[in-house]
Amino acid sequence: MALAADPPLLANPAGAADSPAAPWRTVGLPEQRMPFTQFSVATLDGQRVLRIDAKASYGNLVHPLPATQGEPAAHRLAWRWRVDEPNPAADLKRKTGDDNPVKVCALFDLPLSAVPFIERQLLRLARSRSAEPLPAATLCYVWDAQLPPGTVLDNVYSRRIRMVVLRGPEAGVKTWFSEQRDIHADFLRLFGDEAGGVVPPLRGIALAGDADNTQGRSVAHVGAVTLD
Repeated sequence: MALAADPPLLANPAGAADSPAAPWRTVGLPEQRMPFTQFSVATLDGQRVLRIDAKASYGNLVHPLPATQGEPAAHRLAWRWRVDEPNPAADLKRKTGDDNPVKVCALFDLPLSAVPFIERQLLRLARSRSAEPLPAATLCYVWDAQLPPGTVLDNVYSRRIRMVVLRGPEAGVKTWFSEQRDIHADFLRLFGDEAGGVVPPLRGIALAGDADNTQGRSVAHVGAVTLD
């Protein structure tokens, strides 16, 4: 008798319903007053995919992962994505332009003791105001309208979020691209100055798009997100 395969670590966000399938859930900022980015399920090219519609809005679609001890075993994150309507006003190097149509993020439970002192106090304050377990290290893969692929940069609001641009101005709209990343290697490349060569537990995966800083609009789609 064949053994049953282990269930995937990530549920498909584009299930049978019109909204993302559990355990994916929308998460915003503490006491968020601006509109939430809309996450829905659409059919494109005969496949059900996640639609991310940002209109002067902010939001993340988060898939929590079970708590583990030590370095996480899963490290290959793969997905498909496309941008249908870019936001021309976005500029990740400025606070007033800190928006992008789509990003895929890995949330790591970096020990608070590894975070520099001032950032540690800011993170403690943010955690005290949020009902969400805010990670100390977030690695994001972004699609940007201006920066070339391969660009690495910190989020302009917080160094707790560090980004790698995978698709830039050369990528056409309404065109699918497939990605696969070793999130262990990328974490150590971006957070190695704090992590001491150790990859902390992975607490979740997030899909996001926002247009709150530019008050603009963008539309993107994500499909086939896997982690193994």
